[in-house]
Amino acid sequence: MRVLLIYAHPVETSFCAALKERALNTLVSRGHEVEVLDLYDQGFDPVLSRAERLAYHDVPENRARVASQVEQLQRAEALVLVYPVWNFGFPAILKGYFDRVLLPGVSFRMENGRVKPNLQHIRRLVAITTYGGARWRAFFLGDPPRRIVRRVLRSLVAPTARLAYLAKYDLNRADADARTAFLSRVDAEMARL
Repeated sequence: MRVLLIYAHPVETSFCAALKERALNTLVSRGHEVEVLDLYDQGFDPVLSRAERLAYHDVPENRARVASQVEQLQRAEALVLVYPVWNFGFPAILKGYFDRVLLPGVSFRMENGRVKPNLQHIRRLVAITTYGGARWRAFFLGDPPRRIVRRVLRSLVAPTARLAYLAKYDLNRADADARTAFLSRVDAEMARL
């Protein structure tokens, strides 16, 4: 399977980096073709410019400034996101990726004024994430990243696509055993891809 692994963390020694490496190694060892998009390493600009917003509905001109990222997404059969949750949201660079790349004609299309999903080639969607705080705090605040992955992104991919949301809550107080256990969950999920 062709997998696009999108990674969004600026620190190469972070636990998210370890999660990305574990996911990547497991996928490769299982024979998947994996393309890694490290948004920070690439220097991805998350800012949707005025010109991009004005051209937002002009398909296919709207993808000109993000053509390589659009091509990566269009090649993928599975999408794996690895990122931390900061302030109960996505890192700005990942949110900017969504704003700039999930465009009309790419992730959705308009038909008779209605939004239709356009990522039907993606049969597997996995989010691997960390939260500094406890699950109850995220739940109390509505857990926006979980809802966006499980509802918005899920609505764009194939209707039969399998979804997994792997979240390590309370990472700030997690000991080595808890981190190892979560890495094992990532292994198991990637092995099921």
